[in-house]
Amino acid sequence: MKPECHMITEEYIQRNEGLRLKPYECPAGKLTIGYGRNIEDNGITEEEANMMFEHDLEVVADELRDLFKTFDDLSYNRKKCLMDMCFNLGKTRFKRFKKTIRAVNIGDFNEAAAQILDSAYARQLPSRSANNAMLMRKG
Repeated sequence: MKPECHMITEEYIQRNEGLRLKPYECPAGKLTIGYGRNIEDNGITEEEANMMFEHDLEVVADELRDLFKTFDDLSYNRKKCLMDMCFNLGKTRFKRFKKTIRAVNIGDFNEAAAQILDSAYARQLPSRSANNAMLMRKG
């Protein structure tokens, strides 16, 4: 348990700094987030990066459940493929893969893999997209 003076100090500093959930430039011109965390000079710890990554993966899985009603029933490899793509592209850009989404939803995984490869994504990230197409096809 934290000493009382730490709790009082935390509340005082948090109130003075204010909470900002998106990066901003502080008065000293430094990229900052949260309660005045100077991420430009201090960055984040590996533990913090892993915590954010785990949270982001949960968000991606929830987003995919909205797009694929049977997402939880897909094979491990197919979920891995879709999660990697959605994580990398973001939900908005991933939703542009309409033919891939349609193919997965009807269980045509060869067509889904072909659509992954027939995309700007595949041209920009040939190795990653080839691996994802293989995961989709293989199941």
